[in-house]
Amino acid sequence: MIPTRQPPRIVLGSTSRYRAELLRRLLADFDQAAPGTDETPLPDEAPAARALRLAIAKAAAVARDYPDALVIGSDQVAELDGLILDKPGTAERARAQLAAGSGREVHFHTALCLLDTRDGRRHTHVDHTRVRFRALDAAEIARYVEREQPLDCAGSFKCEGLGISLFEAIDNSDPSALIGLPLIALARLLREAGIALP
Repeated sequence: MIPTRQPPRIVLGSTSRYRAELLRRLLADFDQAAPGTDETPLPDEAPAARALRLAIAKAAAVARDYPDALVIGSDQVAELDGLILDKPGTAERARAQLAAGSGREVHFHTALCLLDTRDGRRHTHVDHTRVRFRALDAAEIARYVEREQPLDCAGSFKCEGLGISLFEAIDNSDPSALIGLPLIALARLLREAGIALP
């Protein structure tokens, strides 16, 4: 009797609770590992290119410890007028980012890399989302930051929470991408790798 091949382990190369919550929509069982990737931007690097480079680097870093797995790397870069908006880290910087985006459009580039360590194949995808902010006054911004504390979020908001009240519109093909992991593309890549979904 020929032994059946065990399905590969699936590993999320991220400690982000947001990405883990999203992945649980697709999979009940997966590992999570910190990639420890250097996220220093390169000179003159375009925002989408930075997101893709870091998604690939995260998957590759984690893949070294998982020889029979599908490793998921992802990264998101927010952009306003060509300038990258990093995670604010402080309430003051979050308020400043939201004030800069008030009445304007912010672009989000969410990159995905699925690395199959069984054969070394790498599959990538970059999702582009446009968020149009309504005109926000200082009091609205202060109330929002105080209530939701979006200090670890690119763009200084959580669209799955109260942040949705800041917008006029969101334009994208995958609503999960704005939260941090493009599930439509990921489900396709996992199916192509032999994982049954749904």
